[in-house]
Amino acid sequence: MTMDVNIPDYLQPQIQDLDNKIADTKLLLDDPEMAPMAQDEIKRLEAEKEALIQAVTGSTAEATDSNAGLNSNIAILEIRGAAGGEEAKIWGTDLLRMYMRYAELKGWKVEFVDDLTLRIKGKNAYNLLQFESGVHRVQRIPVTEKNGRIHTSTATVAVMPVIPPTQIDINPSDLEWEFSRAGGHGGQNVNKVSTAVRLYHKPTGIVVSCRQERTQMQNREIALDLLRSRLWEIEEEKRLSTLTEQRSSAVGRGMRSEKIRTYNYPQNRVTDHRIGKSWYALESIMNGELDLVLESLQEADKNPDSVQAMEPEE
Repeated sequence: MTMDVNIPDYLQPQIQDLDNKIADTKLLLDDPEMAPMAQDEIKRLEAEKEALIQAVTGSTAEATDSNAGLNSNIAILEIRGAAGGEEAKIWGTDLLRMYMRYAELKGWKVEFVDDLTLRIKGKNAYNLLQFESGVHRVQRIPVTEKNGRIHTSTATVAVMPVIPPTQIDINPSDLEWEFSRAGGHGGQNVNKVSTAVRLYHKPTGIVVSCRQERTQMQNREIALDLLRSRLWEIEEEKRLSTLTEQRSSAVGRGMRSEKIRTYNYPQNRVTDHRIGKSWYALESIMNGELDLVLESLQEADKNPDSVQAMEPEE
């Protein structure tokens, strides 16, 4: 073993198998023709081993939530399909900017996984942002509106933790991979080499993609992280749907179809319908100043009896 960490017994065979493969591949380094390929394979195997160890042991920089067994310092945030046409797309982009600005104010690291999908790393990032899952509704006059009418649009936010590979088992035969050139930012390597990945999970029909990183291996790992998070989310929603009167769970994680918040531009008001509370500081909130909102949700989650939930106005 090359790392001074305690490996769980059930992982020892997998780690040993990787060590054996690394040792066997190193034998090829003496062959001038095979050496370049062997070096790449050794890097891949060592990265796989390190990722496996890191996923189950954690580190001081990426602590694990002791209650849920989830990494509290990494969150995957997605803005999903919305109702409202072009204005809904603009609204989704506005929400993404709000969360990016909030992360910036908190000193967190933000990585683009794909369009409208972020990987956010920072102290308690998931613990704080988990309250944002659900449908976010906006009421405003769109820039495309010529007659000054107020439109209502929605965007769905999903906030998911990164799930260790040992917590959700994925059968490789259930996966279909596609590779392409990433395009966009990232330099010549990203644009000329097939680094972007698209992953299809046959049993569920889930499709995830990642094109941000410079190597295909990095994007493959992130795509698998995103798939595990999506599978976890499905199971979590099933669990929450069976709860009847546990208000704390409803406050803590909004269901995908649940309207959790309204942003009313004419009234300069943001209202969270789960806790029945409004803030008349819409511009500041949209600029990432979310602490008051998230702190109120945390307090409501701890004290569900104090919550005065309301129905969103039409």
